[in-house]
This record gives sequence, structure tokens and C-alpha cells, in this order.
Amino acid sequence: MSPSCVTLALGLLFLAGTHAQIKIFNLRATKLPSDLLGTTDGYVKVFCGPDALGKTSVRNNDKNPWWPEEFSSFKTAENDVLGTCQRQVKIGTHQHDCFLKKGGTLTYSYTLQQ
Repeated sequence: MSPSCVTLALGLLFLAGTHAQIKIFNLRATKLPSDLLGTTDGYVKVFCGPDALGKTSVRNNDKNPWWPEEFSSFKTAENDVLGTCQRQVKIGTHQHDCFLKKGGTLTYSYTLQQ
């Protein structure tokens, strides 16, 4: 993977409170920027506080990638903040768009249940 690849980060900041299970799924991006050669190699890293939940596969040369991977954690508290997306998570299933600083949009879904 080239050093100019696009790295997308979706993180969860762990807060004290009631523990619940979260599942993050349906990760996709649109209109990602490319490097000088016109390529885009994107992937997503998912965190719950300091704990890494995993990383998706790399989608080479794709400005509109979709990742089939799902990530779960049992240590999530309601009202945790989704890192770069700055979303408060709440009980239920939700879908959000995250507008990336360097261009493009990351869309993801999550389910939080107690």
C-alpha cells in the first residue's frame, strides 16, 4: 500500500456508565480523494476507547468502497462519542454520514443494545 493511501478512522470513546453491546456495520465511503497518480486505497480502523476492534480490508483504487466487515464490543456505554464523526451513540439502530476533512463521506450503521 502506498504512503499516499487514504486512511479512514472511525473511533468510539469509552465513557463510564452502563455497559451495552455495540455492533458497527455497513461501512462505505463515497467520493474519496485520490493521490497524484489518481489512486485511492481506503480502509477503516474501528476503536472503542483505547481498544482497537479491528480494521477492514483495503479497497484498492476505489473512490467509492464498501466493506463487508462488522465490529462488536461489549464494553460500550450509551452516549459514547464516535471519534472523528462526533456522534453521540444511543440505544437502537442508526445510520450516519461522516464528512471527511480531506474530502469524501464515510457512511456507517450501528446498533447499540443493553
